[in-house]
Amino acid sequence: MPERFYNMRPKDPQDTVQACSDIPLKSYYTAEDIPDSHAERVNVAPGEAPYHRGFHPSGYRSKPWRIFQLSGFGKPEDENERIKFLLKNGETGFIMEHDRNTADHCYNVDHPEVLARREDVGLTGAVMQSVRDTAICLDGLPMDTSFGHAGGAVVQHAPFALAAYWAVAKKRGYDLSKLAGTGQSDFNLTYLGCVTKQQIPTDAGLRFNGDIIEFCTEHLPRWVPVSIAGYNGADTGLTPDQELGSLFANAAEYLDEIKLRGRIPLEVAARGCGGVSFRASIKIFEEACKMRAARLMWSDLLKQRYGINDERVANLRIHCVTAGSKMAYQQPMNNLVRGALMAVSAVLGGVQSLGVSGYDEALSIPSEHAHQMSVRIQQILMEETGLTDVTDPLGGSYYVETLTAQLVEKAWAFFEEILARGGYLACLDSGWLHAKAEENQHKEFMQTESGEANIVGVTMAHDDSSPFEIDGFIGSDDAFDVALERLKEVKRTRHEKGAKTALKDLERVCRGSDNIMPVMMDCLEAEATLGEVGDVYREVFGDWRTPIQC
Repeated sequence: MPERFYNMRPKDPQDTVQACSDIPLKSYYTAEDIPDSHAERVNVAPGEAPYHRGFHPSGYRSKPWRIFQLSGFGKPEDENERIKFLLKNGETGFIMEHDRNTADHCYNVDHPEVLARREDVGLTGAVMQSVRDTAICLDGLPMDTSFGHAGGAVVQHAPFALAAYWAVAKKRGYDLSKLAGTGQSDFNLTYLGCVTKQQIPTDAGLRFNGDIIEFCTEHLPRWVPVSIAGYNGADTGLTPDQELGSLFANAAEYLDEIKLRGRIPLEVAARGCGGVSFRASIKIFEEACKMRAARLMWSDLLKQRYGINDERVANLRIHCVTAGSKMAYQQPMNNLVRGALMAVSAVLGGVQSLGVSGYDEALSIPSEHAHQMSVRIQQILMEETGLTDVTDPLGGSYYVETLTAQLVEKAWAFFEEILARGGYLACLDSGWLHAKAEENQHKEFMQTESGEANIVGVTMAHDDSSPFEIDGFIGSDDAFDVALERLKEVKRTRHEKGAKTALKDLERVCRGSDNIMPVMMDCLEAEATLGEVGDVYREVFGDWRTPIQC
């Protein structure tokens, strides 16, 4: 029989089945399986501590999740056009993506490392080397009414990206105290996942993030200053319980730092770093339970470790993106189904904003059609399925409540192990977290290779013919050339003395202990460039000593 007519092989009832978090799964569950400590919380109403049942009593009935897609490529005007396309198609917030060849390392396009791969410039985001580029990208966008993500996912890039966004907003007359949006500045991305060639040491990164939290407290109270991305830890290889444990260990690092500084109330800082990002993968129930577990853990962490009970702070805000690493390049249209099902898991878990990976993610950044379909998936779930009718529709399920409790237990164990090893940043510096992620990657690979785990269209039900090929992403081929000319133009026409003075002030602040953000704002307003800021970092802080060998 041809392989394409494959029928699922029944499993032996005695076979061991495990969740991704290495939790053995029974064939069915009863009330007796729910741990006593968790059973007491099952009947807590949504919107009440510890919030595992949802962020609000009416849930999505009154507060639909934000449709929040990552977008960007090529020149700033290319990214501007794509964001406008997404907003027109129903996106309710926008995420700017910066070119990773330049942004991650804080390089200008004339840096030798970028010149050596000039063909790649603009493939993974728009090239934005100065405030002029950011202004082009934001042209005509509703900064005052849309929830914007300014980019700056990487720790060392965040101060520049945020300052550029805010400088444009100020120039357009917006009151920064009323501006809503989010930064990211996430350690998991380039210290654990896509490790860059040059980035500042982790202690300097912690200082930067502490400075951003304090600056936003004073000047941008509606802005989410940092967003810890469990997503990047999970896509690197961490299991759901490890994603939870490491994320909250990172949060504890921030809160301990802010407490040590003693400049702002700890409750305010907790609110600032209480907007996080998780990955929604393909195991629907485990992923939904992970979101429920995250809310519960955050509430307990604040109450038990920091004595914080304020519901506005203890009620975790979750952004979620479906797992790009689970998208296959074989039979890519299957990824529409994967994306929709992963989005269902996030919605069942009660996230407040959501992005769906493009069906062509394994091949390129999203094409215009793939981006549109990612929005349409969310609109169908929101408008046609009934998923928004009831808050926490899985609440009370014997299986869901048991698995939620088990995830919490395992995640706290991982959290405590991280703290026992010196904390989250120490586990990055030592390579211990990298080893954990690699171990899980190897295990998943071997399960796929052996046939223990199947991927439709990849390890089974595949066909050598390709009747459903996709067009894929078509970008711009002039991103490097335009960026180079614009860099020259900025340096030729700016007030050079003002730029140099601002950069000297930045170096002075980096060598001291003042908050970096006021002088970073000065740098952007004086049109200092990304590479010049990066040069200051490299001179003052040096480079992180990577604990892994590539």
